[in-house]
Amino acid sequence: MTNDEFDLLDELYFLQSFQYLKSSLGWEDERLLKNLEILLKKGWVRCYEGPENELFEALPLTEKAKGYFFLATKEGLLKHNTL
Repeated sequence: MTNDEFDLLDELYFLQSFQYLKSSLGWEDERLLKNLEILLKKGWVRCYEGPENELFEALPLTEKAKGYFFLATKEGLLKHNTL
């Protein structure tokens, strides 16, 4: 797990918007989108269109992702906590 992946998972214990993550981490859009996509592919993060509407086919992340919400999966949290 990279430092970026660890830092991102650290913010995803609760459902968070793209804009919140960008502000909290201080990352550029490209860096955040790239890391979210990596975590989605690993199955460590879930993507939501709204607080209760999970997107099962969110990849690849595009500009629309800036309106999405994200949450770490159980597997992602376990990986995050074992480091």
